Amino acid sequence: MRSTRATAAIERLNRRAEGHQYSMVVTSGGFFKLRELVAGECKEIGEPLDLESFVRFVDAQGPQKAPRISKYDAAFAKQLVKKS
Repeated sequence: MRSTRATAAIERLNRRAEGHQYSMVVTSGGFFKLRELVAGECKEIGEPLDLESFVRFVDAQGPQKAPRISKYDAAFAKQLVKKS
């Protein structure tokens, strides 16, 4: 199903943004809308977007997860700084 990627993006956003509840709506034209539940009312965030744009938009919302850095990546970055 087309909306699986969009649904997964909403799930990730809900995990990152504790205390907020987000959902999505698919319009008859195939566009996606992001909604936030605030005090029992749905508030639309942004405008209707196609699937790719919607997933990028949702991933940019809320607090961002810090990327994992392995000890090898950290050592490599340290070597790059020494050479500069």
